Amino acid sequence: MSRRWVTALVVAALFAVACVYLGRWQWGRHEDKAARAQRINSHYLASPVPLSTAMPGPGAALPRAEDWTVVTATGRYAAQSLMLVRNRPNNGVFGYEVVVPLQLADGGSLLVDRGWIPNGPSAADPSTVPPTPAGDVAVTGWLRVGEPSLGRQMPSGQLASINLAEARAQTGESLYGAYLILRAEAVPPGKDGLPAQAIVRPQALERPDTDEGPHLAYALQWWFAAPVGFVLVLVGARREFLETFEPPGPAGGNATVPPLPLKAKKTRIWDEEDE
Repeated sequence: MSRRWVTALVVAALFAVACVYLGRWQWGRHEDKAARAQRINSHYLASPVPLSTAMPGPGAALPRAEDWTVVTATGRYAAQSLMLVRNRPNNGVFGYEVVVPLQLADGGSLLVDRGWIPNGPSAADPSTVPPTPAGDVAVTGWLRVGEPSLGRQMPSGQLASINLAEARAQTGESLYGAYLILRAEAVPPGKDGLPAQAIVRPQALERPDTDEGPHLAYALQWWFAAPVGFVLVLVGARREFLETFEPPGPAGGNATVPPLPLKAKKTRIWDEEDE
């Protein structure tokens, strides 16, 4: 129980506590990713339901468990309130996502992410945005919980993230407490039997990643490493004890290992001749 070994024991205990907490942190990340993957896998290919079934109306927040629910809604795009969300990756390339409020019959508006466009020559001069459909349009897509604010000052008509409060401030629309990633949209046929207007969409967003990552393996590694410090202290202390306190020999002294007998030197033929 010397100061050196007590210090080593304290260090081992601190290392074990750190390993336990790091393992719990990785386990929490694993649980979050597993829950997200479960929501996506259960909702992504499900049959769509009316928006009113998933959300009661404007202002109500979308429960986390209903994230990625497939819904349908009908309204009119507020094309004058179109916004671009900057620095958005799609298939490994950064660009903009095009979001437009869809004004519904109940007086509320649902923010619709119509898709992705590539970067332009500069941030102030993005690439061409496909025209927004006019008149009534029926949309089908996935409801998403709004994103946190990044706290950046953006030019008018641009967002740093799909933060619903910031989108409300720019558009003045009474937005629902969720936004919709567009899967499909359609407009009714024209009058007098004319064909429906052609819709040109931005590029569709890539399918969400459901990989749970290595966090479960990392958590197990940290937890298995927790007792390593105690094992090293025990092994070192035991070795020092055995080196310091050897068992007594038969005469009362420390036991000593008898020296090995010397091996007789072999006489060679030429050695005998020299003699």
